[in-house]
Amino acid sequence: MGKKPKKVENPENDKKNKKLESPIELSESTAEVKQKKETKGKKALPANAAPKPKMTTKEYEKELGKLEIELVKLQEWIKVKGLKIVIIFEGRDAAGKGGAIKTIMESLNPRFARVVALGVPTEKEKTQWYFQRYVPHLPAAGEMVLFDRSWYNRAGVERVMGFCTEDEYQEFVRTCPEFERILVRSGILLLKYWFSVSDEEQERRFQARIDDPTKHWKLSPMDLEARTKWVEYSKAKDAMFFHTDIKQAPWLVVNADDKKRARLNVICHLLSMIKYEDLTPIQLTLPPRQQDDGYVRPPMTDQTFVPEVY
Repeated sequence: MGKKPKKVENPENDKKNKKLESPIELSESTAEVKQKKETKGKKALPANAAPKPKMTTKEYEKELGKLEIELVKLQEWIKVKGLKIVIIFEGRDAAGKGGAIKTIMESLNPRFARVVALGVPTEKEKTQWYFQRYVPHLPAAGEMVLFDRSWYNRAGVERVMGFCTEDEYQEFVRTCPEFERILVRSGILLLKYWFSVSDEEQERRFQARIDDPTKHWKLSPMDLEARTKWVEYSKAKDAMFFHTDIKQAPWLVVNADDKKRARLNVICHLLSMIKYEDLTPIQLTLPPRQQDDGYVRPPMTDQTFVPEVY
């Protein structure tokens, strides 16, 4: 009886023409062994744990105010120490990724923190190395970059909707872990957050977007079609985690059914990942305004004003 083939741990040693295993293709015993290794030492939540009550706006704003002060301190530390931070936000449609990104950015200096949300690749970009269009957006020293979706499009929407070939997908899951290891070795702190939302909550948010004219832009035909492929997306996410949940950059799952708690939890976790000190400048004193000294303002009629409709 022949020996059972082992899973190749290092992508560099894997033959290019070998199709990588996925969680669906693993035998039950192998999958169980992997799950035991991954959950070893991790505290599991009780199966019958009751969900936390919705956080009130007053509670949320109080806690957010504290965290925003810490985010300012963190950014100053990143700037002074020349750190390079990449944060990836992935998850189901309407899981709250955009809201979390907006909340983080509200108190930060946009010169040193920016959001990258790339659209559909151009015809030229489709001919490039897959990761090539993401590389120019990586941070320099002192910068933090938040990716609203990322190179993981290939493992999600492109995989499920058939926008990439099987060979392209296999090459991605083979290459991605090593690409991220290169980023980490270059000095980048890479954080990958997956926003998890229940079917019921996603449906509620989709319906809210349909009913609100100001949110129609958030709902695309692709989002609606994705609802009909919920199971396929779940399988794609499982396979993505299996191949890319690496030690150097593990996936961090956020329970996002409660948007307020999800935002606070992400910010709190982000702050915990970097040991920082308070390097914010000392409090400034506003100097007196310069005296007019004979300055005469031009006539108001020489200027064009915005109509005061309100």
